[in-house]
Amino acid sequence: MTGNHKDKSITRRRALAVTGGTVAAGGLAVAGYQAAFADTATTTAEEATTASASASESSGCMTLMSSVTEGPYYLDGALVRKDITEGKSGVPLTLRLTVVDATDGCTPVKGAAVEIWHCDAWGYYSGYTTANPGGSAPAESEDGSTADDDTYLRGYQIANANGVVKFETIFPGWYTPRTCHIHLKVHTGGQKEDGTYEGGKVNHTGQLFFDDTIAEEIFTLEPYSKHSGSYTTLDDDMVYDGGGASSGLLTLEAVHKKDPSKGYKGFLTVAVDPDAENTGAGGGGGGGTPPGDAPSGAPGDAPSGTQSASASS
Repeated sequence: MTGNHKDKSITRRRALAVTGGTVAAGGLAVAGYQAAFADTATTTAEEATTASASASESSGCMTLMSSVTEGPYYLDGALVRKDITEGKSGVPLTLRLTVVDATDGCTPVKGAAVEIWHCDAWGYYSGYTTANPGGSAPAESEDGSTADDDTYLRGYQIANANGVVKFETIFPGWYTPRTCHIHLKVHTGGQKEDGTYEGGKVNHTGQLFFDDTIAEEIFTLEPYSKHSGSYTTLDDDMVYDGGGASSGLLTLEAVHKKDPSKGYKGFLTVAVDPDAENTGAGGGGGGGTPPGDAPSGAPGDAPSGTQSASASS
């Protein structure tokens, strides 16, 4: 499933971009399928990989790059939780992110709240389940899950002493005209309250991306294959700027190399300025205004992402 079709009839909205933190990736250790969703301690191999990646990235993470749009599907009040699937079906994805302070030698940012949200296997977001993802897809209600239509595939995790958070989710699907991606924000200065995260400020707003070859293989599997149409590759995406890890491209490792349905692990280090405030929902930032970001039927007009020159990896 390849292609670079972009629906230019999609409505547009003002560009939303502000400066944020450099994102850089490291290696990833292979783990068993059970580990992909098991609530267990981090393996020794993963810890070693994290330490090695942090050391190799420290010389480059002092240079910041721009954040990108938060997109049209952001909702306040996501829950603090590790598993955000709520029974949504798809290929398991364990996402491991390390937050470091780019202004202080890339030291871990203990207590940072990392928030993520993304679409389901057919391209639907919770809170906006009637928005058409483009192409041909079943209605979101046909997936058979018991997921809450207002909360699935959204959540916070609080960074530990090493700046690490870990989410259990599924590989996202896609919607026209975007490539496969996950949204994220890094918050500091707030606290957990009533099951969510309150107060503080947003230091970074970004998006995480997936290798085309892996994504296209995943999309041949159930339930993804029920969504047909033209998938936008990385080269043709309006937000991804081609910078690899420094632009949010995840390092991925299959749990079982010969069976992608068993799941993947993704790894990335996010370097932020804890004194900055970059929500992704206001003006600022350099670059031009690319096409809109939302599928048809999305709330209002779609924001679009802009980026300044990429930082060094």
